[in-house]
Amino acid sequence: MKKLTLIIHTNVQQELADLLRSIDQVPGFTFSHVEGHGSEVENDSFLSARDKVVGYIPRIRTDILLEDGDVDVVLAQLHDKENNIAGQGIYWVTAVEKGGHLL
Repeated sequence: MKKLTLIIHTNVQQELADLLRSIDQVPGFTFSHVEGHGSEVENDSFLSARDKVVGYIPRIRTDILLEDGDVDVVLAQLHDKENNIAGQGIYWVTAVEKGGHLL
């Protein structure tokens, strides 16, 4: 198993949710609200005036558990230029040693 973590701007949360729901390999996902801090606050031309004034970027973190073979399929759809997700965030993939339900 792998965990795909995405961090995106809150402006594309709904588009990401819709896209993830349409991908058969994604069994489910979790959104967490997070704040982005760093030099990109001043240098990114896509940031709103509000983001620049408050000094942080409102973002969504998404964690998705995937089968090893499904990671590239999901990433290909996220990188597709036809959706509004491309260019809106970052991701990383980590190995999952164990997982399951708490009973």
